Amino acid sequence: MQLRHLLPAFLAAYGAQAAPASAEQVENSFAERDAAAKGSFFLPASTLQTDILAAKGLVNLAINQVTNPSGKCNLLNAAIRREWSTLSKQERRAYIDAELCLMSKPSQDPSFAAGAKTRYDDFVAVHINQTLSIHGTANFLSWHRYFTWAFEQALRNECGYTSYQPYWNWGKYAFDPLNSPLFDGSDVSMSGNGEYAPHNCTPALPSGLNCIPPGSGGGCVKTGPFKDYVVNLGPVSPTLEIPGIIDYSSPDPLAYNPRCLRRDITSWVSSNWTKDSDVYDLITNYKDIISFQNRMQGDFPTGFYGVHTGGHFTTAGDPGGDLFASPAEPTFFLHHAQIDRTWWIWQNQDLKNRAKAFGGGTSTLDPTGSPPGKVTDPIYLATLATTVQNQDVFSTTGGPLCYIYV
Repeated sequence: MQLRHLLPAFLAAYGAQAAPASAEQVENSFAERDAAAKGSFFLPASTLQTDILAAKGLVNLAINQVTNPSGKCNLLNAAIRREWSTLSKQERRAYIDAELCLMSKPSQDPSFAAGAKTRYDDFVAVHINQTLSIHGTANFLSWHRYFTWAFEQALRNECGYTSYQPYWNWGKYAFDPLNSPLFDGSDVSMSGNGEYAPHNCTPALPSGLNCIPPGSGGGCVKTGPFKDYVVNLGPVSPTLEIPGIIDYSSPDPLAYNPRCLRRDITSWVSSNWTKDSDVYDLITNYKDIISFQNRMQGDFPTGFYGVHTGGHFTTAGDPGGDLFASPAEPTFFLHHAQIDRTWWIWQNQDLKNRAKAFGGGTSTLDPTGSPPGKVTDPIYLATLATTVQNQDVFSTTGGPLCYIYV
C-alpha cells in the first residue's frame, strides 16, 4: 500500500502551503532554548478544572453501574490508569522497561510489514497502514482506544508489566515540558529532547498556518532510557525539515529505514493548545460527538492545533511529527491514553446521551463526503488484538475493556 502517493491529495484537501518562520519567532525560540538550558525546579501547572470534571464523571459512572448493572466489570475490579507524575520512580521504570522489552522482541508478523523488526514495530505498522481511515473519521476515538488497550495488554502479557497504561496529562507540563518528569532526560523519564540541530520552523498543520518556531532540539535523543532506540519504519509524512538528515525516498512506508529518535520539544505548541483550560473548554463546550472530536483533532484551515495535534507536536521531530508513523515515538501511548481519558471524562458527564455517541465519515481525505461510519464497523489490528466493532469499546468498563482513570 503506497500511502505516500496519497499525501498530495491529503495536503490539497487542507490547502497546504509553505509558511516560513519569522525572525521574531526564531529569536524567541532561541531565548526559550537558553532559558530551558538553565534549568529550574519543576512545579506542575494546576489541572483542577478537568480533575473536578473527572471526579464528577466517575461519580456518574458509579451511579450508572448501580442502577444499570451489566457485565463482570465494575469500579471495584477495574484496572486503574494513572498520570505519569503520580507514579513512583520504580513504577515509571517498570513501564519504560516494558516498552524497551517490546522494542527488543521480534515482530510477530514480518510478512505484513517488511521493515517491522520488533514487536513494537508491529504497532507502528498497523497505524501506518490504517492512518487515512482512522483520523478525522467517526472511528478515531474508538479505534485509538482499542489500539492503546492492545498496547497495554502486550506490555502485560508479553513483557511481564504488572501495572496499567499511564497517561500524560498535558496541562501539567504545558508551560515547561522539558523540565517535567516526562521529558527531563533522567533514567525514569521518557528521555529528553534531541540534540540541537539547526532547522527551520516545523510546518505541522497541512494548512501551513502556525508553523512551529525551531526549538533547542531537532537532532538525535542522547539522554535517558530511549537514547539507543532505533526507529525502523517511515517517515511517511515528515515535518522536521533537516536536509540530508531526515530523508526517505522509498515508495513503501512499511520498508526498513533504521534511524535514531529525533525530537524538538518546545512549549510553543503545548502552552497554546494543551493547557488544562483547553481541555476543560473542549469537554464543557462541545456537547455533541462531531463537534467534540473535530475540536479535539484541530481545525487546520484556521491554524488551530487542538489537543490531539498539540500533544503530538509538543514532542514533534521524527517520528513524533509524522501523522502516519507517530506510534514509533515512545510517548505516543501516554499521549493517546490522555486522548482516551478526555473522551472518557466527556462521556461520563452525560452518560445517557454520550455513552454511545458516534458520528462522522470514514476517510481522512474526505471526512464529510465519505460514507458515514457505523457502530458495527470492525476495528482490525492484525496480530495485536482480536477484531471488535466500534460499539464494543464505547465503554471502558464494558465489552473487552475494564479500566478507569484517576
